[in-house]
Amino acid sequence: MRRILSGVDQLDSVARVLQGKRVGLMTNQTGIDRHFRSTIDLIHARFQLTALFAVEHGIRGNVQAGEAYAVQPDPATGVPVYAVYGGNHRLTPEMLSAFDVLCFDMQDVGARFYTYLYALSFAMEECARAGKPVVVLDRLNPLGGEKIEGPVLDERLASYVGMYALPTRYGLTIGEYARWVKHHLGLDDLDLIVAPLKGWRRQDLLDAIDIPWVAPSPNCPTFHAALAYVGTCIFEGTNLSEGRGTTLPFEYIGAPWIDAPALEKRMAARPLPGLHFRAAYFTPTFSKHAGVACGGVQVHITDRARANVVEGALCLLDAVRALYPDRVEFISLAEGSYTIDKLLGTDQYRLGVYDGPALLAAHADARAAFAEERRPFLLYPNDDGSR
Repeated sequence: MRRILSGVDQLDSVARVLQGKRVGLMTNQTGIDRHFRSTIDLIHARFQLTALFAVEHGIRGNVQAGEAYAVQPDPATGVPVYAVYGGNHRLTPEMLSAFDVLCFDMQDVGARFYTYLYALSFAMEECARAGKPVVVLDRLNPLGGEKIEGPVLDERLASYVGMYALPTRYGLTIGEYARWVKHHLGLDDLDLIVAPLKGWRRQDLLDAIDIPWVAPSPNCPTFHAALAYVGTCIFEGTNLSEGRGTTLPFEYIGAPWIDAPALEKRMAARPLPGLHFRAAYFTPTFSKHAGVACGGVQVHITDRARANVVEGALCLLDAVRALYPDRVEFISLAEGSYTIDKLLGTDQYRLGVYDGPALLAAHADARAAFAEERRPFLLYPNDDGSR
């Protein structure tokens, strides 16, 4: 395994920006250096840390998805903690008054619907208005920086699980995303500084290098869960279980009324290189179908280079809909608002305009356009030196 340094391992590169300033830090349990030391503790020891900002799942990763939480001063440092999740996703005037420069250090999973992306971009907007610099301690994209998959979001469907015209799998590090979103939002006055990675190449996935996996959320406990999540998260928008409440979240997909062998047989007939859908049974301990035995499949990624996980997940949903047209439901949180639309970034699938493969084909030009659009904001090369 190659040695990779994250942005936090290179705090000296941004010390001039932080020194002598009141530092606010937006982070969580994934903010650690290569020696497993917390970014909170590292910045507190070297600089004047005056505010911490907690996003979804809390400052220490102890909160389930979507749950509100009360915040208290950080017990290790005594630094005040502010919540930017739940009732308010943005930095308020009170929060902005607590720091001179904002630092961001969190590991996301490389999927458009991960809320950490929007915690960062909303903070960038408020800091731009307030004239406060933002320092992003870069972290790799665990899914690599080459592959781009899925539909490109229609911004008319913008929500906190997808705000901007990004593909589902967008292939940017969090620092590159910050550079792209600064341009996308026209934040010309924002002083954005990225403490870069050292040694990372775009083809590197997380388990090929020596950076440890820290679960970025309670239901993404393993790297394989993250690989599956970029596709199977769409089942959150249905009445099927996406494996929450099991030991294999986002790898198990099913429901009490699914005949597992029949679904496995149907998926085996689909040409999906690098993916295998094995008949499986599971009983969630919480979330959808808690305490009820479910039939379904486990998603196995057998060849990462060839697998298109978003396509596989859409084909799986196609198959379940074909087998059980009267049982599959799309979750609606409000009149005319469907979770599946927000996750896919389009309503064309739910409305039956396209099946899964046709939807991806319809977005091919948009993905190609995004690949070109992102090029000026890339910081790291491929092995051949290209970007």
